[in-house]
Amino acid sequence: MSKITGDPFVLDYHESELRIAAEFLTNWLPFLTRDLCQTCTRKLHNRVRSLDPEGSNESEVVKSEDGSSCPTQSCVREEGHENHDEHSDCDTNSLGSWKEGANEWSEARVSSSGATSGVTTGDTSSVRMSWADMAQEDDELEAEEEEELSKQCVDDESSFIKSRREAQKTELSREKREYIRFMNVQRKKDFICLERVHGKLVNILEGLELHTGVFSAAEQKRIVNSVYELQEKGRNGEFRERTYSAPQKWMRGKGRVTIQFGCCYNYATDKNGNPPGILRDEYVDPIPHLFKVIIRRLVGWHVLPPSCVPDSCIVNIYEEGDCIPPHIDNHDFVRPFCTVSFLSECNILFGSNLKIVGPGEFSGAAEIPLPVGSVLVLNGNGADVAKHCVPAVPTKRISITFRKMDKAKIPFGFVPEPDLRGLKPLQYNSDDSKNTNPIKPASPTMSRPQITKQVASEKQNSYGGRGQRSEPRYSGRNQSQPWNRRRVGLSSGT
Repeated sequence: MSKITGDPFVLDYHESELRIAAEFLTNWLPFLTRDLCQTCTRKLHNRVRSLDPEGSNESEVVKSEDGSSCPTQSCVREEGHENHDEHSDCDTNSLGSWKEGANEWSEARVSSSGATSGVTTGDTSSVRMSWADMAQEDDELEAEEEEELSKQCVDDESSFIKSRREAQKTELSREKREYIRFMNVQRKKDFICLERVHGKLVNILEGLELHTGVFSAAEQKRIVNSVYELQEKGRNGEFRERTYSAPQKWMRGKGRVTIQFGCCYNYATDKNGNPPGILRDEYVDPIPHLFKVIIRRLVGWHVLPPSCVPDSCIVNIYEEGDCIPPHIDNHDFVRPFCTVSFLSECNILFGSNLKIVGPGEFSGAAEIPLPVGSVLVLNGNGADVAKHCVPAVPTKRISITFRKMDKAKIPFGFVPEPDLRGLKPLQYNSDDSKNTNPIKPASPTMSRPQITKQVASEKQNSYGGRGQRSEPRYSGRNQSQPWNRRRVGLSSGT
């Protein structure tokens, strides 16, 4: 355990993250300690080592000669500039300041023994990127960080190149980084909510999947920035007529901005009498490049099957109070399809009979939180039996829904994207991930009752180990017996 666990800042981090931070900062010590006095160099050295005492011998931790903090003599930070006084010493480079600057150093390197991955939920503008994320950025989604890095290091290129050369000793290959991140994706596939449909008890959530950890914090930020750029193009009239839509907000819950790519979808019967569905003789702009990178990630990381590669998408930009009313997605689109959430967490409601309580307020059988950066896959009963809706959101939110068009509904003259053909999932077994809680195969020598008992035990253990945030919340129901009690209304925007 870290020696500085008493520091309130460190309490927010897992031990594995501190270990990765220690390894990263150790590689950068020659650069960080340049022009510091001897005492401050020792102090910085000890602070970094204290993050991972197990990785270093206790005898190696060096203390200053008098056991005090930085002495009052000046400690040069830049040529010609000195520190102020004994109360503003060199210790201002705290662990917190390094952590806040994580986004500026995308070239961090870690060893294969300590690399993990995580996505932080919350506002993207202030999101905390883990050290593992910095080391495992996808090549196509880290170009922005590369540019910032080169600008910051232009004034001291030689020192940076020397430090980077040392950091590359622990560099992971691209395939290894991707494998580590892929194996750390959390996949929940056992949602249950029983309702009577045509007189029979049915699990209306069968077929739903929730995947978290697919996109890092830096990747989410770049995607959100790209959406804002697309929104600005739409405002300036740079798209085809039906691509961008920003209706007037005439009441609460109405007026979210939508941007369609790949096909033009008609939400309701229009003035020409066209029913809801894909308009085969109307055209919108093609899928942007970055969105195609997202599609390749979804297929490659076993989120969507290669038989259902999306060829269209729709961006929803919510302001506070915007919502999506109860509906089942049109069957002009095949199943499964998925939606990715950005900027803020919200809840999605499911039920065979969702009710409108008021503007932007709905009630239903099950409520599932959608964490920031999560991917919700809809298939089976979850797509075709249960309706779904998004109550009025409490704060700004962006979602991107990716769908594949039915062959009989493809627009006339539509040409598939060449770089989305022949996509295949990575040759890793997603069920090997520690986050999927797979059911172990039964021994061939076991009897049928023993097999049934083992499967039930495995399912119970898997259910008990899941995090609370990914659990569906049933409105007015006992989760162990969700069909025994009546439904009550759900409050909106919770």
